[in-house]
Amino acid sequence: MKILITGAHGQLAQTIMHSTQALEHELFFTARTVESNPASDSRYQIGRLDITDADAVLKMMSDNKIDVIINCAGYTNVAKAEIEKAAAFKANAEAVTNLANAAKSNNALLVHISTDYVYDGEAETPYKETDMANPLNEYGRSKLAGDEIVLNSGCRCLIFRVSWLYSPYGNNFFKTILKKSKELPSINVVNDQTGTPTYAPDLVDAVFYAMDSDARGLYNFTNEGQCTWFEFAKEICHQADSKCEVKPCKTEDYPTNVERPKYSVLDKSKFKTTFGKSIPHWKDALVRCLKQTDQKYPSR
Repeated sequence: MKILITGAHGQLAQTIMHSTQALEHELFFTARTVESNPASDSRYQIGRLDITDADAVLKMMSDNKIDVIINCAGYTNVAKAEIEKAAAFKANAEAVTNLANAAKSNNALLVHISTDYVYDGEAETPYKETDMANPLNEYGRSKLAGDEIVLNSGCRCLIFRVSWLYSPYGNNFFKTILKKSKELPSINVVNDQTGTPTYAPDLVDAVFYAMDSDARGLYNFTNEGQCTWFEFAKEICHQADSKCEVKPCKTEDYPTNVERPKYSVLDKSKFKTTFGKSIPHWKDALVRCLKQTDQKYPSR
């Protein structure tokens, strides 16, 4: 298949770039700006594509006869989205309209990546795809708008709502904790927000597996299990043999302009039933991530 992948400089696209699944297809990695990226795989070049430009998206699709779009692009700075609401909606909703319309016009499949932040965190059991969305912040609202645009567009689609995405690539919680654990004797991490880490290679595996099926629609996907950010950080330091002490704290200890869900565990029953595929536990995935990080950065 010919696959267009947006947001090429982000961690999910970088994960696809280094995946074995990528070798089976013809991939077109694109980004709004083309820049030098040491994480980029030398097998692939990154082309320039502004997905907020509808004509440019259509031209890319038709010129290259694209079969699938995997949308890894988006505005992901949760705090800044409160201030830059228009920018968040432009990237997470308006641009998605262009991708959905282009997919429909070319009978292509659109794979769109969404977030647990579409929920308000008031639940006490894992969220199902049928539960009512009620975002607490502008980032969540912009992502929910994108989901609704895709679902209402009439294009063939797969939407994956994920949480706490991490990998050896890009900027993420895992890499931040790993870096701080080598520089500081102790760190404070919030212990009153519960969710599930999602290892990017496991998400990539799920995406490519689902693409090969006839199933379409909205699915939750994270690793199995649940934890707080504190528990995640503590396990990272433990698995990395770090002497850094991880101390629990409360969200209120770090005043911020953005409200985040206190509970955002996602129910993966629909994914597992539909695709008959098991999902690794987050602790097992973390072990694999650390091994991959050792290979990527041998002197870490």
